[in-house]
Amino acid sequence: MQKMACKIAGVEFKNPVVMASGTFGFGQDYAKLYDINQLGGISGKGLTLEARPGNRGIRVWETPSGMMNSVGLENPGVEAFLEKEMAYWETIEPAKIVNLGGGSIEDYVEGARLITEDTLARQQAGRVGVDMIELNISCPNVRQGGIAYGIQTETAREVVREVRKATTLPLAVKLSPNAENIVAMAAMCEEEGADAVSLINTFSALKIDICKRKSVFDNVYAGLSGPAINPIALRMVHQVAKQVTIPVMGMGGIASAEDAIEFIMAGSTVVQIGTYNFMNLRAGEDIVAGIEAFMDREGIKSLDEIRGII
Repeated sequence: MQKMACKIAGVEFKNPVVMASGTFGFGQDYAKLYDINQLGGISGKGLTLEARPGNRGIRVWETPSGMMNSVGLENPGVEAFLEKEMAYWETIEPAKIVNLGGGSIEDYVEGARLITEDTLARQQAGRVGVDMIELNISCPNVRQGGIAYGIQTETAREVVREVRKATTLPLAVKLSPNAENIVAMAAMCEEEGADAVSLINTFSALKIDICKRKSVFDNVYAGLSGPAINPIALRMVHQVAKQVTIPVMGMGGIASAEDAIEFIMAGSTVVQIGTYNFMNLRAGEDIVAGIEAFMDREGIKSLDEIRGII
């Protein structure tokens, strides 16, 4: 797989295929189905400083060529993750990315501090720690009426700046397609010291139960993902990749090796696979093999030959 190897801020990925946050847990369940050490990386279940029970009511709804979710960041909390889940992550090979959310800047900063200190302690003991933090700025800012941090560039700037100060780990910022200007948002992340950006997160969407005369979801709106959003995500990745010098982790409806290759040609250093994990339980394995087969067929010696050529 050497010809498929990638690097972001010193973090080695044996190939460009990374499992997206919220679709792969921390990997244990999928490891029962195939060898997940074939993967380039795993972005784990989104974490917040404190444990969260998630949203009530319906959480997932299938749509034409996609799905909607309103899980609500159900998670065990940062400290419980470090105490329990990291023991498993120490045994696997893919690059380990923690997706970190929060309702306030203080939450983000404290979460980043705990993850960083734990990783440094593990490394000093000759053990394996977290490789990268992926900052989820699509979380609602509880002090501004629930408006997501990732909508307005200047609001997002503050959280990116403060988290950058709080961690020495490589930092990626996950961008929302609902941002006022996603290219300006990405440029701001680079200005504030982010090592990479990942995009796109889900689109805000609505589904109505016409018999009950109300939204399917208790929170009214939910996040839309899957193949339906692929062409829009690809366009946004291309626009951002042309305007920043830091690496891009591209995602949004990738459901085949061909889709993944398109995102690489649009400028992605690595790609993240999300909803397709629910459509094909061996998605990661299949996409890795498909990319390798394409490279062999086309005589491509390195992904650098095709990255960003569009």
